Amino acid sequence: MRVIDCGRLLLLAALWGASFLFMRITTPAFGAVNSAFLRVLFAAVALGLLAGARGKWGGYEGKFIATLKLGVINSGLPFLMYCLAAQWLPAGYSATLNATAPMMGVLIGALCFAEPLTLRKGAGAALGAIGVAVIARPTTGLGAAQLLPGVGACLTATACYGLAGFLTRRWIQQRGGLEAERVALGSQIGATLFLCPFFLWSCGHGLAVDWGQGLPWMAMLMLGVVCTAAGYILYFRLIADIGPLRSLSVTFLIPPFAVLWGYLFLGEIVESGLILGALLVCVALWMMVVPSGRKERVPGGA
Repeated sequence: MRVIDCGRLLLLAALWGASFLFMRITTPAFGAVNSAFLRVLFAAVALGLLAGARGKWGGYEGKFIATLKLGVINSGLPFLMYCLAAQWLPAGYSATLNATAPMMGVLIGALCFAEPLTLRKGAGAALGAIGVAVIARPTTGLGAAQLLPGVGACLTATACYGLAGFLTRRWIQQRGGLEAERVALGSQIGATLFLCPFFLWSCGHGLAVDWGQGLPWMAMLMLGVVCTAAGYILYFRLIADIGPLRSLSVTFLIPPFAVLWGYLFLGEIVESGLILGALLVCVALWMMVVPSGRKERVPGGA
């Protein structure tokens, strides 16, 4: 892998790790529902402007509705869940639990889509569950009232990610495929449409929000345009250059960046339970996503 690819991989991990920091800033100011809606709205606008500039507004080949539905599962619900979790959990906790998405994919594939569950993947899933249990243990800084709903919200989000992977294959890839940038734009539009009614209800019946706060708006702009829209573009470029398998390694790099940003900018404390649980989750991910033998290597992956 080239030095520039390593640099882009680290940049992507830094951006996606920072998204948990920005949610910790926007959610207390705007609320979970409003933060999730504005995130996908800004991302949809940014991706739409880019698609328009490149002449890629059309070309969905009858799969636009499918991308809208995917957006509910791979963006709308997960982003809402992570904004809810940001009310209770430090950035590092949410990012570490986010890394369980491949584990959820393995379990959902085995239970719902008749995917083969090897001994290695099964052992990895069990080890990952132990890691989550360690993270969810109450500590001096975080009680059960904060941890349990936050962990539940994060695991709901990762279950959505796991399901979205199989639905993408069924709704998009098995129907002739579609350019990744178009899937990303359609997904963000779908997520925006899904969250819009909740946003309107929140504005009319939710807690009063001071929309004139400068820092939360800056964080929201970074969250929607940089972390989400630019992050998608960078991720798709990495897949094209180094292959999907090596691109998955960003999953291992996001939690350290999230912990670092939370410590530097919010003064969040790193608990020992998080460190141990994160190590167990990383080992579990390695067992599930890294090929065990030479026959499973992806050719052309650089």
